[in-house]
Amino acid sequence: MAESATVARPYARAAFEHAQGAKALGRWGELLERAALTVRDERVAALLGNPKVTGTAIADFVLEIAGGGEDEHGRNFVRLLAQNGRLALLPEIAAQFALLRAEAEGTVDVEIVSALALTPADTEKFTRALTRRLNRTVRLHTSVDATLIGGAVVRAGDLVLDGTLKGRLERLGQTMTN
Repeated sequence: MAESATVARPYARAAFEHAQGAKALGRWGELLERAALTVRDERVAALLGNPKVTGTAIADFVLEIAGGGEDEHGRNFVRLLAQNGRLALLPEIAAQFALLRAEAEGTVDVEIVSALALTPADTEKFTRALTRRLNRTVRLHTSVDATLIGGAVVRAGDLVLDGTLKGRLERLGQTMTN
């Protein structure tokens, strides 16, 4: 896993630098995400290692499905990945590109998993508090997990805040056994 991240990094940075210079971060982000979804499909993934399918053919196929035909540089980027046998890295490249884009735009995706559905007022409070704490514009994504019993888990990149009853009970149990 670490190896694919290492190999994908220069491609993601090159795509980001070009997209930023062309003021096309959104368009490139969408292309990379759609292309990543395409190569994740098991039917397409089976074609990636097939010696009977040329790099150009698979790149054109991915571009056709992903809808990347309008940007010449984007087409060339996907073709370069195919030529170098790196199309399978598109999910990692897209993820790293998204992180670089978020950093440049001063945004952060935050996931909140709570025991109960958040009200609009709760969502607004979390957004304001996290914006202050992280000093970035927050894009909040919420979901519900009833097994948490109560409270919520907040994830923003490497930051994880566990304020759940389940987490507290687990920590209490660990403390008692030590």
